[in-house]
Amino acid sequence: MHASTQTDRRAAEWLARREGDHWDGTQAAALEAWLAADTAHRVAFLRVQAAWEQAARLRALAPVQPAANGGGVSVMTPRPRPASTPARPRRWIRGAAGLAAVLVLGLGLAGAWWRSGIETADYRTALGKLDTVPLSDGSRATLGSDSRIHVRLDRGQRRVELTRGEGYFEVARDAARPFVVAVGDYRVVAVGTAFSVRRQGEELRVVVTEGTVRLEPGGERQGQPTLLPAGSVASTSGEGVLVRRQSLEEVARLVDWREGFLAFQDTSLAAAADEFNRYNARRLELGDPTAAALRVGGSFRWDNLETFVALLEAGFPVCAERREQAIVLHSAGAAACR
Repeated sequence: MHASTQTDRRAAEWLARREGDHWDGTQAAALEAWLAADTAHRVAFLRVQAAWEQAARLRALAPVQPAANGGGVSVMTPRPRPASTPARPRRWIRGAAGLAAVLVLGLGLAGAWWRSGIETADYRTALGKLDTVPLSDGSRATLGSDSRIHVRLDRGQRRVELTRGEGYFEVARDAARPFVVAVGDYRVVAVGTAFSVRRQGEELRVVVTEGTVRLEPGGERQGQPTLLPAGSVASTSGEGVLVRRQSLEEVARLVDWREGFLAFQDTSLAAAADEFNRYNARRLELGDPTAAALRVGGSFRWDNLETFVALLEAGFPVCAERREQAIVLHSAGAAACR
């Protein structure tokens, strides 16, 4: 058996155990050790898990039925069980070996299709919602609030077009097929790494948390590619590309939105308001330039706008005017604060 097939089968067996009824802390620790032993293990597990999660999204139809011509098998997913119904034995598949065989077969068929085909998909999130999407190559894309991507995976390249919002990409290593995130006239190119890309009109911000990526100008943009190692924050504008180097701890805070937080460090209140407005329908607005210029710092939950405003009122010379669709912050000397 080919080594990759053995790894896929082993990954499927681990997934089958985890989805079973007797999973415990000892087995969880053993799985983590197996994943940490080899990057190929983790990639295989992510690929198998992606196939499993994709199958879980399908609506249940009916038990497995033989094909009309007596050959082949029609694979169906089990019907969802109401929460109040006791769990029953999974008769549609028996044990880890059975699940491993099904998943490895599915991966083999997908691989055969992959070598000759193209996979495309569109994903989007609503305002105030996040979503993590497992891709079939083993990579993962976490979409921020109100974000959209178009994915195209083929034999030569893995390409994601970020048409709106922000995404964090954990890229499975594949030297033969670069992973490209396209935004306007720029391309962010990686082989195996982790980074975020935010679209701001036709401009972008790239935050690299692991590995190295290459930022390439294209279209009407002129210039040489820029290498961005971990700890880099690159922003584009009409002037070109500005790159700042920060500690890994600092860049990690810039992607804390995945955990529900926004981190500010000597940030203008106007910029902080813009960040909150990326996640909330009720907008945070500034009533005058003095309030907009105030500097704030700290980490705040993006879904708790009222707490942020209350902290501002307690610690800064501002007052808040609460409206149905917005909260307007005024400096202490403004007429609205009297």
